[in-house]
Amino acid sequence: MSVADETDCKHEAGIFTPVIDRSRCEGKEDCATVCPYGVFEIRKLTPEEKKPLSFLSRLKATAHGNRQAFATLADQCHACGLCVIVCPEQAIKLTRRTVPA
Repeated sequence: MSVADETDCKHEAGIFTPVIDRSRCEGKEDCATVCPYGVFEIRKLTPEEKKPLSFLSRLKATAHGNRQAFATLADQCHACGLCVIVCPEQAIKLTRRTVPA
């Protein structure tokens, strides 16, 4: 399977947004590496972000250095789906925004 590039993006920025499942993300950086628009940042979870996670999800986060992906520039997402394809944990979904960015 070949990986697409930004020419394969299907929408204008701001129509879709990446949603990251905190219970699945292991911060492996594949999404940040492949995104042609720099939507993702990998950083440590804050105590406030970690608090609502289940006990098992907190253990998993700790095992991975508390690092996870964040869609810090979600409004730049063009819904090419590269992040969804490369995420080994299947932690990312693209969701249509209800209000355009």
